Amino acid sequence: MKRTTLAAIALAVTAGLGLTGCAGAAGPAEPQAAEGKTRLTVSVWNYEGTPEFKALFDGYEAANPTVDIEPVDILADDYPQKVTTMLAGGDTTDVLTMKNVIDYSRYASNGQLQEINSVVDKVGKDNLAGLDAFDIDGKYFAAPYRQDFWLLYYNKDLFKAAGIEEPKDLTWEKYTEIAKKLTTEAGGKKTYGTYHHIWRSVVQAIAAAQNGADQNSGDYGFMEDQYNTALDLQKSGTTLDFGTAKSQKTSYRTMFETGQAAMMPMGTWYTAGILQAKKDGKTNVNWGLAPLPQKNDDGKVTTFGSPTAFAVNKNATHSDEAKKFIEWAAGEEGAKAISKIGVVPALQNESVTAEYFKLDGLPTDELSKKAFAPDQTALEMPVSDKSAATDKILNQEHDLIMVGERSVSDGLAEMGKRVTSEVLGK
Repeated sequence: MKRTTLAAIALAVTAGLGLTGCAGAAGPAEPQAAEGKTRLTVSVWNYEGTPEFKALFDGYEAANPTVDIEPVDILADDYPQKVTTMLAGGDTTDVLTMKNVIDYSRYASNGQLQEINSVVDKVGKDNLAGLDAFDIDGKYFAAPYRQDFWLLYYNKDLFKAAGIEEPKDLTWEKYTEIAKKLTTEAGGKKTYGTYHHIWRSVVQAIAAAQNGADQNSGDYGFMEDQYNTALDLQKSGTTLDFGTAKSQKTSYRTMFETGQAAMMPMGTWYTAGILQAKKDGKTNVNWGLAPLPQKNDDGKVTTFGSPTAFAVNKNATHSDEAKKFIEWAAGEEGAKAISKIGVVPALQNESVTAEYFKLDGLPTDELSKKAFAPDQTALEMPVSDKSAATDKILNQEHDLIMVGERSVSDGLAEMGKRVTSEVLGK
């Protein structure tokens, strides 16, 4: 069906009035469901550029012809603040998409979401990856439908040309050794052995996950080895240096899809992007997937990631229908719907995995499949009221270490000092 993005209408009018973009706020006449149908509103970001929403909404409407889903579309960068404002104003949007667990914790603690334990029980707690992040004293106020995590993308042709076997069972030490061998320069063109994007999680979240550490602790010695690895790769010219990547706003997609980097740690969300790029003829890279390199060589894979979930607004107009939608979206039918467009669902079982690997262009070798089954996926950032403030400090200090303005030891000490005093109040 042709949908009207509700917020595109409401926000345009309310912006000039200083009002929120609430579904229940005064404004122009809202779109109405067809006679005999329930109009279910769902908050989303960048609806046109986030195909998983359309896949879920179309699938649910097809299975439930008495429901019309109306996206409440919000700019991605404005999403957390806009939803916060909407909820404070008594908005009645039925379903709220939880973009991250930090905001989820805040909304749930404020009593702005409905408990949905019955939904989680029907989908099955053991089947939903990332569900623990939504457990607040045994109560669930959201259910994840999507679970992204990090793995390693690699260029099969560059590995073959260098005579190097596929990147199986890598430690960070072995990864560094291979990356250096893959780095070449000929005819004025340089190929980097790997590419590390500028996000702090490339170093810090990996270190936290593989050391079982807490990024809100105020003690950051556990990051030392990972920073030394990142800086070694940078100083040896094996990856594009941080300062250049940041100042030139380098696209990680361009680095990998043009063959400028032979390897790249990145999240599973990129899978859909590279499939689309190949479909559109924008790249011919022969790619594969491997588990993220590990601290230890015990064969176990620990990575990090972040779930995306749906919640029911405390003031929802259609609470029962909202719960039915979440049960469907987080369940097997919803999982298959987003698998078909390359999005990794939270529900993981053999049937869903089989559907995912039917995607045209997705590598189907055993190593790629293994990459989709890590032994442990830690949260990218803990659920805490301290996380937002800590994140800001860790970002600032990360930049200073990576551009060489602070040594690793001085940078980690400064992180600890600032978080302890500015966030933990000690």
